[in-house]
Amino acid sequence: MTAPMSQCLMQMVQTDYALSDYQSEIAPRWCAGCGDNAILTAMQRLCRDEQLPPEKTVCVSGIGCSSRLPHYMNAYGFHGVHGRALPIAEGVKIRRPDLHVFVTTGDGDCCSIGAAHWLHAIRYNMNMTVLLHDNQIYGLTKKQTSPTSPHGLKSNTTPHGAVLNPLNPLTVTLGVANVSFVAQAVDWIPDLLYETLSKAYHHKGLSFIRILQRCPEFMDHRFDDWVRDPSKMRILTHADGLRLKPEVSRIYKNQETHDPRDMGRALAISSLNDEIPVGILYRDPSVPCYDELRAGERPNTPALVQTVLNEEFDKVGIWPDPATAPEIRE
Repeated sequence: MTAPMSQCLMQMVQTDYALSDYQSEIAPRWCAGCGDNAILTAMQRLCRDEQLPPEKTVCVSGIGCSSRLPHYMNAYGFHGVHGRALPIAEGVKIRRPDLHVFVTTGDGDCCSIGAAHWLHAIRYNMNMTVLLHDNQIYGLTKKQTSPTSPHGLKSNTTPHGAVLNPLNPLTVTLGVANVSFVAQAVDWIPDLLYETLSKAYHHKGLSFIRILQRCPEFMDHRFDDWVRDPSKMRILTHADGLRLKPEVSRIYKNQETHDPRDMGRALAISSLNDEIPVGILYRDPSVPCYDELRAGERPNTPALVQTVLNEEFDKVGIWPDPATAPEIRE
């Protein structure tokens, strides 16, 4: 085929993706007013604006309300088991570095049963974007205290009030070796949620975004003070971070110019109790990525895939004549 002909064919199949191209045929089943709807919209906007091919995009989740998101994205999805979204995503990324990998997980899924995977995923710093939907309650299983639930919260597992102080996902993540990107967003400021997600996607390494997300069913008044009083929100701006649109800046006037390279200040800001910081807390693009360090060790070819599958099948094969059975490598 001549070069001009091949170029013509490429132009014929080239597609400009619209927002609807990332919406699955399954209507979201979250409660009305659930913050997960805003996160889904931000994800679909990002995919459209970056023109990510659906067949090159992967959404991985664990278990929980947040983890239903892959069902509503017209892309590849993997709905894993409780707490295991991150190792699944790492397996996808290291074998298929050409794919755009997103992880959606909840405060129970990530910070409880999946806590060990969370810490090591930060340490590996593989090139993917992680969205922690933090509504501070187990919602799918109907109101049990989660690791991030506020002290004193009465739930089905703590009817007399939560005894322990909540875990802070921001300070925990900032304390892990090789951390390279930590940010916080809220579902009720969609413009900043989208901008934070965009910055995270363009970061080289593992981007961790904690998204404070309202649960209208079991935590319906949890964030009312911050939603109703914009002065309680501390917006982090920087030339290398978020830049506010004028209409957003007029509403949220409590702003701080924060250099995301300053780890000490990032820890101090993330420990605030009376205000909610929104923006990029920390970023270090120089941290090495595990998937790049291991790149090229074992090329992923069709022949290799077939060999590995045959080796696994041989482990459970039944051979009439044991002498003809292949040697099994453990």
